[in-house]
Amino acid sequence: MSVYVGIDVHRKRSQIALVDEAGTVQVNRNVPNGVETVLSVIGDLPIGTPVAFEAAYGWGWLVELLDDYGYEPHLVHPLRCNAIASARLKNDKVDAAILGQLLRADLLPEAWIAPLDVRRQRALLRHRFQLVRLRTLLRNRIHAVLADLGHDRAGGFFTGPGRAWPAALPLPDASRHVVDDLLVIIDALQPPIDALDKDLAAHARGDPRVKALMELPGVGTLTALAIVTEVGDITRFPSARKLASWAGLTPTVRSSDRTVRQGHISKQGSPWLRWILCEAAQTAKRHPLFAPGYQQMAHRRGKKIATTAVARKLLTRAYHVLRTVEEHQPTAHRRPHPSRIPGNSRTLRARS
Repeated sequence: MSVYVGIDVHRKRSQIALVDEAGTVQVNRNVPNGVETVLSVIGDLPIGTPVAFEAAYGWGWLVELLDDYGYEPHLVHPLRCNAIASARLKNDKVDAAILGQLLRADLLPEAWIAPLDVRRQRALLRHRFQLVRLRTLLRNRIHAVLADLGHDRAGGFFTGPGRAWPAALPLPDASRHVVDDLLVIIDALQPPIDALDKDLAAHARGDPRVKALMELPGVGTLTALAIVTEVGDITRFPSARKLASWAGLTPTVRSSDRTVRQGHISKQGSPWLRWILCEAAQTAKRHPLFAPGYQQMAHRRGKKIATTAVARKLLTRAYHVLRTVEEHQPTAHRRPHPSRIPGNSRTLRARS
């Protein structure tokens, strides 16, 4: 008899429900997060048993556990699981049981689970972007301290000969202390940023998708690598419009009868992908491919909306580039589920 598992994942504990083919909840238990505790509930289930869980805080460990032991993970889109959100009685037991029931009825609003190597690449890229953002925040703080004292410099003074300028300024003791401390932190951030840039550049050189995307206006090495890792498997999108909608770059629509209202972009999907595309659009909007349309829309709707439109067009072109590369390498950058790999060493080692 088939069994369907629903897990309501939380930061420290998870609720696990086992539902049989008839829809009867056989087990509904709350356990601390961990390999041994989760396997104490589902460890006797056969390989390939489907397991559903929401994309909540810290779900990566659960995917690795299910992959290692040959189960079939199903990631649920939390914003689209109306059966849970609209329930009159809502608690962990009910949520886990509903996930199992939806999985049994094949009604889950699923989200794509990126392979482990893609998730790790995303983590490195996002870490690099966050370090650069932190460095920018610290630099802006120094600008604010100096501007408050009436000192300003048009050019940069954080590297090279420009660093001598703030050192020579007659600053009060408190301001000098703040500026010196911030400069020390900025200097400490530079080595890890440089090391990440080197590693990411080496990875990008071996990826034909990155090389192809760099032909687009405004797209450099890190931008192309971010698009590849955030999008993942391009074949899961049947059209460029679907990809733009997933990325949250399409406007929201509210229509009834003959009344149609379009709002701001939906901002669904990866915020990192939207950010990097908008950054690339700042350069691409001056390219002959995008400049005429940008100028027209900027005149009608403003520069911000026009830049977002260029970002959406850039993603559309990136979609066709990635599809072309994928057609020439149909099996590249894909992985089968571990439970479907004959003699999978990780599964055999975990089961032994």
